Amino acid sequence: MRMLILHVDYFSSTITKKGRSKIIEDWDPRRTITTQEALLILTSVERQDEPHPIETSEKAADEIARLAHQLKVNTIVLHPFAHLFSNLSDPEIAVETLKLTEQELIQHGFTVFRTPFGWFNTLELKAKGHPLSRVARTI
Repeated sequence: MRMLILHVDYFSSTITKKGRSKIIEDWDPRRTITTQEALLILTSVERQDEPHPIETSEKAADEIARLAHQLKVNTIVLHPFAHLFSNLSDPEIAVETLKLTEQELIQHGFTVFRTPFGWFNTLELKAKGHPLSRVARTI
C-alpha cells in the first residue's frame, strides 16, 4: 500500500460520475464529504498487498495513527487514489483493504471518512504548509 498523506485545513469531495472500475461502491451521488482539520490519505493498494489485506490495513492504520497523534489530528479521510502508483491490486482486494483500514482507524478512536471506490469526483482542499504537512509512506 502506498499513501500520500496531506495535513489539511479543509477537504471536500463530491461525486461527479461512475468511474471505469469494475467495482463501483454504492453511493448517493448527491452526498458530499466535507471536513476540516484532517489527514487526507491518498492511497493505493498494490498487487503485493493482496495476500495480506489484514496485515496491510493494520500497518497502514498504525502509521496513520502515529502521524495523526504527532500532529494532534482526530479526523482521517481515506481516499482511493491509484493515479500516482503502478502495480495496482485487484479492485475487490483494494476495497476490502480500505474498509479494514477504516475499521482499524475507528478502533484507534479517530473519526474516519472514506470516499467511495470507483467514482470520479471533484476535490477541494486547503493543505497546510509545515514540515509534516505532506508525507509519503509505503506499507
